[in-house]
Order: sequence, then structure tokens, then C-alpha cells
Amino acid sequence: MSGVAENRPGHTLAGIALVIAAVACFATLDTTTKFITTGVPLLMAMWFRFSFQALVTTAFALPQRGLAALRTQHPRFQLVRGLLLASSSMLAFMSLKHTPVAEFTAIVSLTPLVITVLAAVKLKEKVSPLRWALVVGGFVGTVLIIRPQSDDFNLALLLPLALVGTSTAFQLITSAMARTEDPVTMHLYTGWVGALASTLALPFVWITIDNSAYWWSMLLVGTMGTVGHYLLILGYKKADASVLTPYLYFQIAFAMLGGWLVFSQVPDVPSMAGISMIAICGATGAWLTLREGKYRPDRVRPEPVES
Repeated sequence: MSGVAENRPGHTLAGIALVIAAVACFATLDTTTKFITTGVPLLMAMWFRFSFQALVTTAFALPQRGLAALRTQHPRFQLVRGLLLASSSMLAFMSLKHTPVAEFTAIVSLTPLVITVLAAVKLKEKVSPLRWALVVGGFVGTVLIIRPQSDDFNLALLLPLALVGTSTAFQLITSAMARTEDPVTMHLYTGWVGALASTLALPFVWITIDNSAYWWSMLLVGTMGTVGHYLLILGYKKADASVLTPYLYFQIAFAMLGGWLVFSQVPDVPSMAGISMIAICGATGAWLTLREGKYRPDRVRPEPVES
């Protein structure tokens, strides 16, 4: 995402409203994805999701920039980044097939906390006791959701944790590439790498879909992803990241609403406690990062969860 916040009177509230609308789009995307997994092969759904992104991004970028939109200094990293996002999307589709939307969204929101741990271990960055407390709180929240010792434990609940791993790697490589690469170019390559990778598997998974609801749902997934990212860009142009980042965690509330409306899923008391802990610890950690000046314009801002 690019653009500098305008910081004029009234723009902050507009930025907050745009970001909240964006995460509502992403929650709708994830809720719809869960519905799609009930009748569409995962790789087929993923092909549609990436093909939609690739075509829309190309239709936007090429008329404005021509072949210059494809110019990159790191083609190998573009490929790796695209494969990481494709892997994340596949894990997201698999997770949503077996996990309630709210719990899925909360667990994947651990990604910024995992990056904090990696910064301390690998990059030798100094991490304050408060930050460590937030990391521990986030992981305690995850245990409350998964409850590995309970009779209801399902190994499928570990899939969102694998997604946290791929999402962390994706965000780290994105942060490094954002210093030299154009965001539109990165988005273009990401869409096409995912589309081409899933196309290779398409002949083996393609089925005839007679229920038009699934086709409309896949179209909704592509639309919500595209509109959500556009609203997010507009929001960051209106207000500073330090103001907007905590509002990204509204996505968990929207995911809970979607799970209840569409699937009649309501988190039980331990899960609700875990979801709340992850949201509070994640939002506080994001706010501290920006308040302490660790955010730089050449780094990618925290991104919401989307499949």
C-alpha cells in the first residue's frame, strides 16, 4: 500500500470508517469461503480466487503503466512471495472447512505476535517485558480456543497455526521487498503466480457445479478481496497507520457475526475468552509498535486476515 495520510480535520474519522469497512469485506470473504468449501474442491475455489485477482489487477495496472508494471528487481522473490500467499490461501481454505470463522480469524491474528518473537530471536531486537506479556497472552488465548487436552480437540484446529507460519514468512518477505518494489507490481505478480500454480492442478480437481449459489459465492469472494484492499488503501491515505492499525482487529467481531448469521456458530465461553485475549494482545502490540516508532514508511503495514 502506498500513499501518505492527509492528516486534515475530519479525515481521521473517514480513515477509521474505511478501514472498518475493509475488514468487514475480509470477514465476508472468509465467511463466504467457508460456505464454498462445502461444495467446491479447494483447489478449484483457490484458482477462481487468484484468477479474479490477477485479471482485475492486470486490467487496472497495464492500461496505466504498460509493461513497466511488470518491471521487478527480484523476480525470484516475487515467485517465492506468490507461492507463499498461494500456500497461505490453501491453508486458509482447508482451515475454514473445519474451523469456525471467528476462531480461525482470531488464531491467524497471532501473526504480528509471532513476528515479534522472530525479531527477538533471529534479529536480536530488544523486546520489552510488556511485549513478551502480550505474546504470552496471545498464545494462551490460542490454547483456550484449541484446547488440545479436551475431548472436542480436532487436529484440523492446528491448520490455522500452520497458516500463521506461512503468513509470517509472507509478511517478512513483503517487508523486505517493499523497500525497492512497487506495491502494484507485487500485487500483480502475486495474483498471477497463484493463478498459474492453481491452474496446473485444475484438470485434476475440476467438477461441474450445478448450484449457481457456489458460482455467485466465488464471485463474491473475489469482489470482497478486491474492494477490501481498495478501501484499505483509501483508509491509510486519510489517517496515520498508528491510528488505524488497532481497528484491523474489528475483523474478529465481523467474523463472529458472519459465523453466527450464516452457520449459527457461536463461540463457547473458553473460545470467547481466547478470542478476546488474542484481539486485545494483538491490537495492543500493533499500537506499541507504531507508538515506539518501529514502523517505517518502507515497511508494509499490518494486513488483515483474508483467504
